[in-house]
Amino acid sequence: MTSTGETLRLTVAQAIVRWLLAQFIEIDGQEVRICGGGFGIFGHGNVPCLGEALYTVHRDMPLYRGQNEQSMGFAAAAYAKYHLRRRFMFCTASAGPGTANLLTAAALAHANRLPMLMLCGDTFLTRLPDPVLQQLEHFGNPTLSVNDAFKAVSRYWDRITHPAQILQSLPAALATMLDPADCGPAFLGLPQDVQGWAWDYPAAFFARRVHRIRRQPPDDREIAEAAALLGSAKRPVIVAGGGVQYSGAVAELTALAEARGIPVVETIAGRANLLAGHPLNTGPIGVTGSDSANAIAGAADVVLAVGTRLQDFTTGSWTVFAPEARLIGLNVGRHDAAKHLSLPVVGDAKLALPALGTAMAGYRAPADWSARARAERTAWDAYVAANVAPGNRSNSYAQAIGVVNALCHPRDRIVTAAGGLPAEITANWRTLGIGTVDVEFGFSCMGYEIAGGWGARIAQAEVEPDRDTIVFVGDGSYLLMNSDIYSSVLTDRKLIVLVLDNGGFAVINKLQNNTGQPSFNNLIADCPTVATPFAVDFQSHARAMGANAETVANPAELARAFRRAKTATKTSVIVMQVDPYEGWTTQGHAWWEIGTPETSLTPSVRDKHAEVEAGRGRQRPGL
Repeated sequence: MTSTGETLRLTVAQAIVRWLLAQFIEIDGQEVRICGGGFGIFGHGNVPCLGEALYTVHRDMPLYRGQNEQSMGFAAAAYAKYHLRRRFMFCTASAGPGTANLLTAAALAHANRLPMLMLCGDTFLTRLPDPVLQQLEHFGNPTLSVNDAFKAVSRYWDRITHPAQILQSLPAALATMLDPADCGPAFLGLPQDVQGWAWDYPAAFFARRVHRIRRQPPDDREIAEAAALLGSAKRPVIVAGGGVQYSGAVAELTALAEARGIPVVETIAGRANLLAGHPLNTGPIGVTGSDSANAIAGAADVVLAVGTRLQDFTTGSWTVFAPEARLIGLNVGRHDAAKHLSLPVVGDAKLALPALGTAMAGYRAPADWSARARAERTAWDAYVAANVAPGNRSNSYAQAIGVVNALCHPRDRIVTAAGGLPAEITANWRTLGIGTVDVEFGFSCMGYEIAGGWGARIAQAEVEPDRDTIVFVGDGSYLLMNSDIYSSVLTDRKLIVLVLDNGGFAVINKLQNNTGQPSFNNLIADCPTVATPFAVDFQSHARAMGANAETVANPAELARAFRRAKTATKTSVIVMQVDPYEGWTTQGHAWWEIGTPETSLTPSVRDKHAEVEAGRGRQRPGL
């Protein structure tokens, strides 16, 4: 690096890193660096130039060595989710399979609308050494590389072909990652030669800059229309999504609900918007929801959907709400606000909810409606209490959830994804602290659990170092991606990991059986190609990666093991077998559209197809 007057001569890699160091954000009155560091695995495509640049700043911008690029991306997504999208991590990978491994993580971040910056090597711009190691040759288009695959899973995509381009590309990528409506992953392809090219950059480009998240005020006319519609409701309900937390609008949502006596139901992403004991918390809604929330949503005449993209698991494939119910979409994203002929209110929830409450002055939901919602929730709470109670049946997910729920700190963070656990936690977890539940179901991605737990713990240690990150993972996801147990030990970022072993992909086996099919290729015992079924020794495996580990036989032993894990100073893994057939939560489900065979030689398949199709009569038109 050299300095000449008002310019700095830097390589492209050095300039990117220097610029990232200069970007700050104001959070609760304090200025912190937006980029909390990065996750990296070096290869020939990024170590000579980007590696050199990162080494010079590793004390200010920590680089966590990953074990797998996909899990690095999951960790980065969980980090951003913990920080409510106000901070992010970068991921750097080499030029071939390392970069390709990030595709799934980028899709997860895109689906969940989470910021993540990917700095990935690319083939040489000059093409003089082509074809190079790990290059995919496209004979009719030499500009294509693995990196082009990221266009489908990135909110911002660019390939840097000249050093000057980062003057425009870096601010544009950051603006995308900080945009409330268009937030998502940003990808920069960095050709290996371009990374090392030097250029005289304006010194002003690297000046310290403090950013703030834009808050879009709602349109007065949209507020007035929404207030008139909601103010006419005899049976209103609020659907609280993850956007409520991202906008920091939990207090505003609670105030509106309390002032107007409106029951609140939560989406999967919106879990932990209200504490379990709040009188207006009517429970989680949808396919993996609660009888209480689904009953109230189905009877509502006006639905205020706040900060939700109305995924099919929320809407029961659009059967949860009555066909004649009117929808109001309050969302910072116009695409989400206008779904299903909703009356749109486009704006930030923290600004729009108080404006809506003011415009509804004098309105209060009928007392019998609020009382009905409370009665439904009371009945659901009784079901959950019985469902999580030890000894009610064979070991189950619900029992394990109940044990942890009873013993964890209110500010401990819960992380899970994919398989059966998202449904079980959504239905059975009683929220103890606002914003403490991370159920990744936007992409429903196996493998997120432990990696996401590691990323969440890195973020949590910056804010709440005395609290724990608790990971619920099934045996299937554990076997898919477990190496960040090792990462957590290496980096002294303690996790408590509960491995609930049901002998395979039990939730998909359940779906298979529920559509009239015999068990096939999901549980290990039902795989025709398995010659000798055996149980994995998860305890020994976790110990081999440096974690404390023990196997328990029942919920009572789980409770004792969990207490030991709470007092431990490093990652603890607790293994318990659960019943793959009888242990499921049976209540709280809504209809879900799935593809079933219209014709089959198997009578039970034909019967189940007819049963699924019968539910379609409750489906709102796809408008």
